Amino acid sequence: MGVTALVLAVDAGNSKTDVAVVAADGSVLATARGGGFRPPAVGVEAAVDTLAEAVTGAFAAAGVTAVDHVSACLANADFPVEEQRLAAALHARAWGATVDVRNDTFAVLRAGVTEPRGVAVVCGAGINCVGMRPDGRTARFPALGRVSGDWGGGWGLAEEALWHACRAEDGRGAPTDLARALPAHFRLPTMYALVEALHLGRVDPLRRHELTPVLFATAARGDPVARAIVDRQAEEVVAMATVALTRLDLLDEETPVLLGGGVLAARHPRLTGRIRALLTDRAPRAVPRVVTARPVLGAALLGLDRLGADAGAQERVRAHYGA
Repeated sequence: MGVTALVLAVDAGNSKTDVAVVAADGSVLATARGGGFRPPAVGVEAAVDTLAEAVTGAFAAAGVTAVDHVSACLANADFPVEEQRLAAALHARAWGATVDVRNDTFAVLRAGVTEPRGVAVVCGAGINCVGMRPDGRTARFPALGRVSGDWGGGWGLAEEALWHACRAEDGRGAPTDLARALPAHFRLPTMYALVEALHLGRVDPLRRHELTPVLFATAARGDPVARAIVDRQAEEVVAMATVALTRLDLLDEETPVLLGGGVLAARHPRLTGRIRALLTDRAPRAVPRVVTARPVLGAALLGLDRLGADAGAQERVRAHYGA
């Protein structure tokens, strides 16, 4: 492998895309950022067109027209058949001689480990978990929400908080300070007023994600209902991690368990502490830690793995991203 071999690293999420052109020695030659990647909403070709805008900019900055390998970690690549379809679409663009497409959670995992070995749980808008071993074995979940057995993530936590707050206010549920704190966030007097505002569009329904930090603040003040919701999120994180470790025969080996995404990266004391306590009980050899590195780093490292790059190359690209 020569140092002139190049990787195009792509991390494409629902809201933004990061790309980088990386040499086999770990030097980052160019980077670019583009829009969100949403094949279910706009179709595969239109979604790849969005990637193309960022790729074209990075190629121009690096002074290249193609690379040896494309390492793409993409949102909405939830099943192997979707990865294959997206890989074919990227290969058709002739950006690289070879193409690997993975779910974007793999980028978070690889960014946080020194070798492709471990488990990552990402809790952002939703929740997902993947695991991998150097021999190529992986563990994953569909991660399509409740229809695939998932619970939680920022969006789910906000909805759960709303559910409990509504029932507390009208008497169907246990009392909770969420019934005051949630509407107060939008300067409204009651949950009834908040529900009406959401229903009629006076409060944009997309702003419900703003209620997740309110939930954690309420839990930190000792509210039993809010604490129970946070504790359930910890249970879900640990359940996914433990299953992935078991599937990969890593439960009895010292193994990194990476915690990523906005909810986990915020390091809420109760959530983080509960996750660590549960892992100690159920997977005592697991080594949990929070990952805040940009996921495009993980895509780059996966590409360097494919090229057989050495440890020095990994260190160089990590240094570029401050990881």
